[in-house]
Amino acid sequence: MKSNHVVVAAALVALATVGASAQDFPNKPVTFVVPFAAGGPSDAIARLLGRAMEPSLRQPVLIDNTAGAGGTVGSAKAARAAPDGYTLLSHHISHATSIALYSKLPYHPVDDFSPIGLVNINYMALIAKKDLPPKDIKELIPYIKANAGRLNYGDAGIGSASHLCGMLMMSALGVKLQSVSFRGTGPAMNDLVGGHIDIMCDQTTNSAPQIKAGTVKAYAVTSPKRLSALADLPTVAEAGLPGMEFGVWNALYAPKGTPQPVVDHLVKSLQQGLKDPLVATRMADLGTEPVPENQATPAALHKMLTSEIARWTPLIQAAGIKAD
Repeated sequence: MKSNHVVVAAALVALATVGASAQDFPNKPVTFVVPFAAGGPSDAIARLLGRAMEPSLRQPVLIDNTAGAGGTVGSAKAARAAPDGYTLLSHHISHATSIALYSKLPYHPVDDFSPIGLVNINYMALIAKKDLPPKDIKELIPYIKANAGRLNYGDAGIGSASHLCGMLMMSALGVKLQSVSFRGTGPAMNDLVGGHIDIMCDQTTNSAPQIKAGTVKAYAVTSPKRLSALADLPTVAEAGLPGMEFGVWNALYAPKGTPQPVVDHLVKSLQQGLKDPLVATRMADLGTEPVPENQATPAALHKMLTSEIARWTPLIQAAGIKAD
């Protein structure tokens, strides 16, 4: 009986400690694990969001780029982190596709995370090295079909947004290009600018500056309507490729088991950060925009994540793609 009292007392102490810790949150820097290389679109969004959340958190937000295996290395690291709110995962759509791509995924995208909220929905641009001959999308489509065996396609690894977009493009055109995978679209963009790869799909957060600078050639965007930041580019539907419409959503997660008061604090900080005028301005420059407040919630993110898993799993399985 005495031992039961000891167990109960220990449990009460533990609960009190968690409660005190949650009330004190945050009292040190918060880290965003970005599961892709620095310099890519996911990195850009995470850094922008981190700076916007710092005033309400009253703590610095650090970025930990842990790249590899289509984002699963960094995601596994975040899933294993202490559930105290100090280590978060900043990830995009491949968090939903990983469950179909990896047969031995070391975490579950839904069960091992506490959703914080959506951040933005970003679209892709179909781009190529500067000296690729076609001058517009009408010339590009027949050029790809005629030269498929000689062209290569850069992506950030199987399951990444750039890979999924490429898969949609090749399916829409009925061709197969040689894939060249990188540890992120930052390094892939460097090789595209250098003329070492031919074509890629990249989020406008990463490609818009290069398009505007004229260091790459741009052909179309995967959005349902033209983007104000890249108004001269037609949509893939305008180009006759409606099956290529594709949005990449970014979101913020905490490890499963994070105390609810900490999650609530993070949700409030996310919502306040997305209202920062600098966030809207900077995202507009990159061809995207922050989600409205009712989407920056755990419920909205959970709905998006589960619906995207249901959408992509059968498509990936039908294509016979496995990352491992």
